[in-house]
Amino acid sequence: MPACTKAFCPGHLSGYFRPVYSTDPRTTGSMGAGIVIREGVTARVCAADRTSVMVQRRDSSGSLLEEYRSSPPLEYMLERMGVTARVETVCRLPIGAGFGLSAAALLSSAVAVNAHFCLSLRPEECTMFAHQAEIVHRTGLGDVAACQGGGWDCRRSPGIPGEISRVFDPDTPVYAVVFGPLSSPVVLGSPEAMERVIRAFPGRCPEDTRDFFLLSREFSEKSGLITPQVRSALSLCDAERIPATMTMLGNGVFACGEEASPLLAPLGEVFRLEGAVRGVELLEGPE
Repeated sequence: MPACTKAFCPGHLSGYFRPVYSTDPRTTGSMGAGIVIREGVTARVCAADRTSVMVQRRDSSGSLLEEYRSSPPLEYMLERMGVTARVETVCRLPIGAGFGLSAAALLSSAVAVNAHFCLSLRPEECTMFAHQAEIVHRTGLGDVAACQGGGWDCRRSPGIPGEISRVFDPDTPVYAVVFGPLSSPVVLGSPEAMERVIRAFPGRCPEDTRDFFLLSREFSEKSGLITPQVRSALSLCDAERIPATMTMLGNGVFACGEEASPLLAPLGEVFRLEGAVRGVELLEGPE
């Protein structure tokens, strides 16, 4: 057994969604559309006598920006998988900002755990462990399902076995700016907020990129989730006719096209995001 094993999972930008709840976590989740992005989470898993988790965010030069010494969803998943391990996850994008990083951390960790401890789980079984942890801890609904593969995704039915269509458009970048975290558990646990979300759901897949932003923006408006900072950023994009919408769920905005970058730059750090061509993957070789 290698000393440690690594896996990577891309993140996910959700444009719009509709929660679907059932007594079975396999069919609990969401329908909706989004973009699986190349930026994500790398998980490093090592055998240990006692489980420990470290979550880090680092910039492009490797400098530490954020660090957390626990993750209830990750710890729950490790227990469910029947292992004790030291897990370290690293990302570059802001945590809790609507980039699907909780899903990416769980899914990359599940894949690394499976390989490291020779559990012989099928890919969909690893995905189910990650998905269930998200559902139980209300950190997401459809991001794990989306991150199984790449592309601009449309989830036509909820859960891991659900039908997902994917369009691969790696040449169309989007630019995002973040104004701080938005608590997914608080929003997903609010019956009032979820009722507005259900009413706002457009009920179809987008026809193309422009239609994706149109449907996502309409959803943002009708759902009542737009914050004052997001409203200001969207107004700037509207004035220049740049397709833009709110990150779901996050206090931020993402917009389409190269013109979006200089427009958003005065509002904060701008992240260039490109569509991923594949989903979660085991990284080659032991350390």
